[in-house]
Amino acid sequence: MKKSVIIALCGIISAMAIVVMLMAYFPYLTYALPALAGCLSIVLVIECGAKYAFLSYVVVAALGFLICEKEAWLFYTVFFGYYPIIKMFIEKINKRLPEWIIKLLVFNIAFTVFYFLSTYVLGISMDDFGAFGDFAVAIFFVCGNAMFIFYDIAFTGVISMYYKKYHAKIRKLIK
Repeated sequence: MKKSVIIALCGIISAMAIVVMLMAYFPYLTYALPALAGCLSIVLVIECGAKYAFLSYVVVAALGFLICEKEAWLFYTVFFGYYPIIKMFIEKINKRLPEWIIKLLVFNIAFTVFYFLSTYVLGISMDDFGAFGDFAVAIFFVCGNAMFIFYDIAFTGVISMYYKKYHAKIRKLIK
């Protein structure tokens, strides 16, 4: 594949990710849309490789800092933007238990960074959880881990569907 085609594809996917991230200004989409924007990098990981997918991640993170809703941008930057790229490397281990341990470790580190940055930099308070009081942070992490497991399983299905239905068609278009 020519470099110009790869760069054009990276630009298109990056632009699409930014458009998706801009929709996070609508209420209740703050957490879902960074995950969706990250899913777009499937095309780059499969068609162009991890290096170009990572470059697209950097572009979206940098541009998103300037124009996107900050909490959604933070979630994309701290986890959802690069996870599809490293997921490929983690799953090359080919042993379920070590894969899940690494995935959960990566997620929990990213989630902890997200929590501290959103709390101490963006000023989002856990006081908003009201009745949960002292247990709010623990509940936040337990629910986050449950959602991550669901996300990872669903994401694997999306990758499989992309590969089966669209990979050959996209490959013909960009050759």
